[in-house]
Amino acid sequence: MSTPVQQLFDLTGQVALVTGGSRGLGLQIAESLGEAGAKVMISARKAAELEEGVAHLQARGIDARWIAADASKPEDLQRLASETLERLGQVDVLVNNAGATWGAPAEEHPLEAWDKVMNLNVRSMFLLSQAIGRDCMIPRRRGRIINVASIAGLSGNSVEMKTVAYNTSKAAAINFTRALAGEWGVYGINVNAIAPGFFPSKMTRGILEHLGADKMAAHAPLRRLGDDDDLKGIALLFASAAGKHITGQVMAVDGGVSAIHGGA
Repeated sequence: MSTPVQQLFDLTGQVALVTGGSRGLGLQIAESLGEAGAKVMISARKAAELEEGVAHLQARGIDARWIAADASKPEDLQRLASETLERLGQVDVLVNNAGATWGAPAEEHPLEAWDKVMNLNVRSMFLLSQAIGRDCMIPRRRGRIINVASIAGLSGNSVEMKTVAYNTSKAAAINFTRALAGEWGVYGINVNAIAPGFFPSKMTRGILEHLGADKMAAHAPLRRLGDDDDLKGIALLFASAAGKHITGQVMAVDGGVSAIHGGA
């Protein structure tokens, strides 16, 4: 007998951990999972922003709390995993969203900036997935991991975009998703990635100001940028029973940019 659609998308009784969850895309995803019934733990570096994020979620009736942690530091990631499991008992859905970018011509790109981007965008994804997988998901034989990549990981850049480390890191995130899905499927763990296009955010503010939001929107067949709702559906699909037969996949949410341009 088939399951009612509403039940397929219900996350009641589950726990979601979202990094970079205090604002922007991470907060949008936390909102989606929380409104579907999950208890939500959000994490970021700044306590004040986390408090604001939790207040926003709680105002929408979501059971939310926070842990401040710097995802670029392995010891903080281990603490985040351990404290979340101690406080909430389990993690059913892990969303690896924390990330950074850096703009510089490739020939002048500072090594410390390269390391910052790669450590936050790739290494943190691996280390937190490893900790939650080892200590919770593998023993329980179930779990969902959602990695936030970018359409910048699907292709190179136009001449105006000088973000070689960011593009490289997001391509790594995409293949990390595929590799982990292949390895952990035997444990009942689904691993998928979301590849957003341009959404107005703190990270993209400089690029949008430099190139113009209207110009960026004009690149998309839908002639628009992403908004505060556009990641909710795909995040809930990947997190819920509705997506139980989906793993190792990358979904671009970009208004069609990658369909006609191959990526960013």
